[in-house]
Amino acid sequence: MPDVYAKNEATSKEDAAKIVPRAEFRVFEQGVIEHVQQRIWNGKTVLFAARRMPLETYFLSVHTNEANVKVREGLLDIKTKVGETPEGYEIFQPRGKFQFPVKRDDLAEIVSHLKADMKLDADSYTIDEFITMARRHPELAPVTVEKMRYGFTIDGIICEYAQVWFNGALIETACAESENYAGMKQVVEELGLADKPNTNYLRAAKKVVGME
Repeated sequence: MPDVYAKNEATSKEDAAKIVPRAEFRVFEQGVIEHVQQRIWNGKTVLFAARRMPLETYFLSVHTNEANVKVREGLLDIKTKVGETPEGYEIFQPRGKFQFPVKRDDLAEIVSHLKADMKLDADSYTIDEFITMARRHPELAPVTVEKMRYGFTIDGIICEYAQVWFNGALIETACAESENYAGMKQVVEELGLADKPNTNYLRAAKKVVGME
């Protein structure tokens, strides 16, 4: 059984590159939780325990929605978009989880994925230093994210619905993710989500905080 709430551990760039990326289809919409709850049972649904996630900080860039950079439990975590399925499901490849203080070269590479110029003079940076630099940067915005997640699988496809707070503003979300694209397509249709726009965390957060 997959662990939908995998432990947050430091991962090197080399080890992250070995991870098979999952495709994801995600919806942000008020009322989507009830919508999914009414369609969740097909005889092959397995529920996971609900979990309130540790507080996270996402780093938004005006230049891209394809670099998912966040801090959770003291680690700087990055995933970048590497493609889409024929159905338009987004595929994000893990690029590593870095323990603070983060080395200058690692932070420089992460900032480059955000397509932002940032002067880095020190050999390493703490969490507070990076967040402060992002707040001062005219093209970046750190956003506080809280999540109450309810995970489940349908026919082995990992799914969830959740309450998400972006800087305190509440919105609902639901998603399916897997390396099995055909199975994902069937589950997305079963949950009645196929006609809704696929929206990743970055685009949803930007809309809430007024960046788009």
